[in-house]
Amino acid sequence: MALCMYTTTLLFLLALCAIGGHGEEKQSRGHVSVVVVGGTGDLAKKYLWQGFFQLYLKQVSSGNTFSFYASGQSPKDKAAPIFFGILKAVSCPKDVSDERCAVLKEQFLRLAQYWQLKTLDDYRNLAKQIKNQVQEEGLTEAGRLFYLSVPAFAYADIADNIDTGCRPVGGTAWLRVVLEKPFGHDLRSAQTLASQLGKALRNEEMYRIDHYLGKQVVSKILPFRVENKRFLDPIWNKHHMERIEIVVKETLDVQGRIPFYDQYGVIRDVIQNHLTEVMALLTMPLPAKLSDSEEVLQNKLWLLSSLLPLGKNQAVVGQYQAYQAEVQRELNKTKDHISITPTFAAVLAHMGTAQYEGVPILLISGKMLDERVGYARVVFKNDMFCLQNSYRCKPKEIIFYFGHGSLRYPAILVSKNLFKPSVPEGEWKEVTDHTNVDVLGSPLSDYYVQTPKVQQEAYAELISRIFAGDKNSFISTDNLLASWDFWTPLLESLAASFPRVYPGGADNGDLLDVRLKGKEITYKSDVVFLGPEQVKGESARSFLVMQGTYRSNDMVSAWAEELIERLAFDIQEAAEAAVLRGDVFHMALSGGSTPIALFHRLALHHFSFPWRETHIWMVDERCVPPTDLESNFHNIYQHLLQHVRIPYYNIHPMPVQFKQRLCVEEDMTALLYHEDISRLVNGSRFHFVLLGVGHDGHTASLFPGANAANSENDLVVLTESPVKPHQRMSLTLDAINRAHKVALLVMGKGKHELVTQLSRVKDEPNKWPITGVKPKNGTLVWYIDYDALLG
Repeated sequence: MALCMYTTTLLFLLALCAIGGHGEEKQSRGHVSVVVVGGTGDLAKKYLWQGFFQLYLKQVSSGNTFSFYASGQSPKDKAAPIFFGILKAVSCPKDVSDERCAVLKEQFLRLAQYWQLKTLDDYRNLAKQIKNQVQEEGLTEAGRLFYLSVPAFAYADIADNIDTGCRPVGGTAWLRVVLEKPFGHDLRSAQTLASQLGKALRNEEMYRIDHYLGKQVVSKILPFRVENKRFLDPIWNKHHMERIEIVVKETLDVQGRIPFYDQYGVIRDVIQNHLTEVMALLTMPLPAKLSDSEEVLQNKLWLLSSLLPLGKNQAVVGQYQAYQAEVQRELNKTKDHISITPTFAAVLAHMGTAQYEGVPILLISGKMLDERVGYARVVFKNDMFCLQNSYRCKPKEIIFYFGHGSLRYPAILVSKNLFKPSVPEGEWKEVTDHTNVDVLGSPLSDYYVQTPKVQQEAYAELISRIFAGDKNSFISTDNLLASWDFWTPLLESLAASFPRVYPGGADNGDLLDVRLKGKEITYKSDVVFLGPEQVKGESARSFLVMQGTYRSNDMVSAWAEELIERLAFDIQEAAEAAVLRGDVFHMALSGGSTPIALFHRLALHHFSFPWRETHIWMVDERCVPPTDLESNFHNIYQHLLQHVRIPYYNIHPMPVQFKQRLCVEEDMTALLYHEDISRLVNGSRFHFVLLGVGHDGHTASLFPGANAANSENDLVVLTESPVKPHQRMSLTLDAINRAHKVALLVMGKGKHELVTQLSRVKDEPNKWPITGVKPKNGTLVWYIDYDALLG
């Protein structure tokens, strides 16, 4: 359908202001066609059409004409009423009178129409429509702006259709294609998408939009650094900076967005893009000219390449408690479905440059937190000590306050004991009437405050810059790939990590508080549960590590990887405590497959473990040669002992092979091991004993019905297993129960039924040998992973 014909006066001919500077394109005056693909979607409804209406208001009477198209795959008769309902809801700024606003809105509606874009022919027909309109009205085409408000998987096909069927013809008209995040899921997918788009569009034609770069405070960071260069240059370095915090807190959940969000999570959704861009603006080298888009983008690229690699120890993740139910409902999953997508993350980054070496950069974001607020905060060291309360000893900081929170409006705040920033004439003003409000714990009166004279919505600001051809506020291909290159290793390392669950809102308390330890970040507090009844249900299965009780003894539970980390830490702690007392650390280890991950952890991550002061003993052994693959000692040697520096004479395999015979009772090999323990281990009390438990309730090689398990005189006995190889050697319950600490490691879904059963049975060592493990003057701790505990 052709646009209605009307006079140049009625159209309020629009024009672009001449734009100067390297990297910015001068606009040719003429007709501009704006096409919003996905023009009736949620983003278009909330922000885009309001932004394009504001662009229209700014450019009215300036020399160009416009057409506005909402497009999608729906037929016109269904989508057009929705589209015009959206347009009727746009609003004018406060300084526009009601009468003028009504006229402008009506004109805007007349310039707009819905156009179905589903096939290549649809795009070709749109091109004909634009060409015919330009010819009929005697206009010159200035350019075409396509805004892709659609899922990223559709970008490549749409770009191909634009390139093949709807690209401007001739050398003067420009083409600009706006891409909404996400720009990929990781480095590989971003590379693939970039390659696909590069076949259809030139780099200068693509505008990857990050709406945070349209926020007035964010876009002011670089100008502020330039305007206050003489104050900042001496202190913008590791000698004066204590830390940098970039925080976005939200109170809303993600209901309605689960199909997208559950694939991405908070790091991909917010931190990899928004917060990374803010970090770049704060720490990148200043360009010689702010108008030089190419230099700005190159300096960002340099910054991203200077960041130190991120590993799992540089992040903690969380998930609000109601998220599981939302996922199950919106994705139509059963109650057994568990999502480990994080809705909260705190990441600790560092730069490898001399300027910022050692300065921690905290990037934090999350849903369902206690308040809605966003800010970037540079905290400076304060070497003052005041005997009386003085402003000189208050925090020294610069806060780029994005909005909301206690202050309610965007602002830049500079501590009065730091310096008084300049406020150039223009769009910003100084706030002198300080209200009685605190900002991040300090009264507003402690700061010099400046704020925009007129608050502008981010999308409206960015749409204006796209129209002007200003690429400073958009993501280049090189910068996008550099960002993903930085974040992908961390995302891969967190892929199997279960986030800590938090209740949401003010109830979160200190659950999400973090502590920095060198270049690592951890949660400040443990999550503690008391009683087995509290480890059931959805909330329990969501915690990273929890403590409670099981069979009246201490219990630690977590997902497998975190559980192994905790157990390895506890073993090292016990070893260091023994050595500190002047003892030699004696540890008895079980064989089997369950502790292999623990052995790897000790060998590869615990370099400070006191191996030279440690003796390794066996809990039990199969009666096979020590080189046999079924040998417990062979297992321990292969996965642990050969990888650590432990003296060979500190290793004590069970003597199951003696005189070229295996476990012959007359050889009294059990007694030999008994005597070794009595001679070398003080009071025959091992410092640490690691046990497992079998499906029949056996532990070590003490099986149901084995009376030897109850021996009070022997430390070691020969036993019979119901499965091959039948003959075994094992520590007795008496030897186990003398230990200072006994750890019972239970892992895997296959042990869930056993864990449930053991929680109900009484102490019957002959029937359930595991129930006979009761250290007399020591402690028993159950280490049970979530698969075993919760099934």
